[in-house]
Amino acid sequence: MIQPTASFKNNLQLLPSIEGLARIDLIDPTGIIAASIENQPGKQGSLSVYQYLEQSFGALNAEAAKHGLAVFAEHTEDARNRPGAHPNIDRLLEIVDGADPLNIRLFEA
Repeated sequence: MIQPTASFKNNLQLLPSIEGLARIDLIDPTGIIAASIENQPGKQGSLSVYQYLEQSFGALNAEAAKHGLAVFAEHTEDARNRPGAHPNIDRLLEIVDGADPLNIRLFEA
């Protein structure tokens, strides 16, 4: 597991490559797809973090979400100040605050 720095850009460099990853689906406890993150510009940072969380924790539980918030670094504070501006960080904040954990399903390109 990485030791997150205060810089999201630096943290991204520590994460495994998302080359060959098409998208991830986040699955709620009932088996419903709660969200998808596609491998496309503007989403690749989140895709990289969520893939890393799946590889490190196996699911998106409170412990994984807390670590993910540290990886998002300065963007986490911005998400707290502007709810809705960073939905993939908002999701982690909700899980830390007690929302149901999610399973992460990876889809290769």
